[in-house]
Amino acid sequence: MKADLLISLRMSLTVSLMVLLFISRVVAQDGWAVNYNSKSVCTLKGSALTMECTYTPPSNHSVQKPFWTKELVTSGSEHPDLLDDPEYRGRVQYLGDEHRDCSLRFKTVRETDQSKYYFTFITNQTGGKYQGAGGVDLSVTDLQVEVPERVIEGDNVTLTCKPICSLTVRPTFTWYRNGSSLSSSNDSLHLQPVSSDNKDRYHCGVLGQNSPEVTLNIRYGPKSISVSISPSGEIVEGSSVTLTCSSDANPPVQNYTWFKGTSSVGKGETYTMKKISSVDSGEYKCRSSNEHGEKFSEALTLNVLYPPKSVSVSISPSGEIVEGSSVTLTCSSDANPPVEYNWIKGTSSVGKGETYTMKEISSVDSGQYTCRSSNEHGEKLSEAVTLNVLYPPRNVRATSIRAPDSKSETLTCSSDANPPVQNYNWFKEGGSSPVGSGHSYMALQSGSYYCVAQNEHGSQKSAAVTVKVNPNNILVVVTGVVVGLGVVVAGAVFFYCRHVRKSKQQHLARVGDLDY
Repeated sequence: MKADLLISLRMSLTVSLMVLLFISRVVAQDGWAVNYNSKSVCTLKGSALTMECTYTPPSNHSVQKPFWTKELVTSGSEHPDLLDDPEYRGRVQYLGDEHRDCSLRFKTVRETDQSKYYFTFITNQTGGKYQGAGGVDLSVTDLQVEVPERVIEGDNVTLTCKPICSLTVRPTFTWYRNGSSLSSSNDSLHLQPVSSDNKDRYHCGVLGQNSPEVTLNIRYGPKSISVSISPSGEIVEGSSVTLTCSSDANPPVQNYTWFKGTSSVGKGETYTMKKISSVDSGEYKCRSSNEHGEKFSEALTLNVLYPPKSVSVSISPSGEIVEGSSVTLTCSSDANPPVEYNWIKGTSSVGKGETYTMKEISSVDSGQYTCRSSNEHGEKLSEAVTLNVLYPPRNVRATSIRAPDSKSETLTCSSDANPPVQNYNWFKEGGSSPVGSGHSYMALQSGSYYCVAQNEHGSQKSAAVTVKVNPNNILVVVTGVVVGLGVVVAGAVFFYCRHVRKSKQQHLARVGDLDY
């Protein structure tokens, strides 16, 4: 009984469509014509449909093949026959003949059938291919539940069941909620004030065809805002940390804003610190907002752990370091958790603690000092600081080297001082004035000599060394010097006189030439 009723309704729908169609007639100049009873047809998906059509071939032509095509075929192209198309085979039927009727029947209309269709016939004459212009536009509709464009929490809502295009016969509607039918038989379903908790599914049915299910898209402001952190556990500097803000809102939150303390630091559902550092420690929260409101999450505290960095050493007092004074080195660093300190001179450990004090510093304390700062996450050495301990000369010593001919002795003064000795002075015992200066001194007289080394921090004299020089050797040296000087002077006079005589001769020669 129900099946018969369904068939009857579908036939009634088809007949009604056919009755209400208006005729579009296309007539060519040579007398042929194709008449489509409708330019457009709308039907439900899954229903049967007949497109009524009549045609008149040209006179003196015999129709050999009448057929329908899905698309308009341009000149020179083959006419695709629907009966040869795998998508239509077995579902379409030509109701006409080779004379007048060209009606096309769809047994079951599919959504993919929506297109424009043309009737074409081929005659026995050369070039006898004719196609009806305009064609028939087929719209395949499906039922759909129309929901108000905007549904805000607390609104009263009306759902409407309607096809995409208008049907000729007004059918009876059936409404369903979560698969169960409701008492309403109208095309509208009224719902009382709705809340965001409404997750029900609704659909409607007509003539055995059901609409897709819909759910209410209820709009509301953000709720249940929370922040999660990934990965969980300790946060070590250099790792990647992502904060994720989650909320319940519709439409989904358009704007997530991240705050550190009271300062905005980022936007988006997630906030990632790829290489987190100590400056990123603090309280974070996110603000979620859409067009219906905004809400803040609870604050989340990030405590970033990191190994020592910015390790440095300071010296107190500053300035020059003089032997015998007190000097304190202080190590400072930035780390979480706090650090332990170790002091290193060169490569040797010399102490522990934040400070290292040398109460009476000496020259042996000169050198490079570094501080090693360490915690459970790593360690770091400071840049080396150099202690340059200044002190006056000491270990001053004079030594002598006698020349092979015993004519003189060379005295040399050495010392240990910082800064190096600027002045060396030589004294002969028994005298109060220096007899020479400089690192070395050539002694030409016998006697005891000593040197005095001096820098800006003090002076020290060496022990005396005894020099023995032969007096005759001194006379010989002096005589040799005098004779040598005489020879040089005589040679100079000789060459001067020779030059003058030669110049006079050249002058007399030039005068004689002129007289001649």
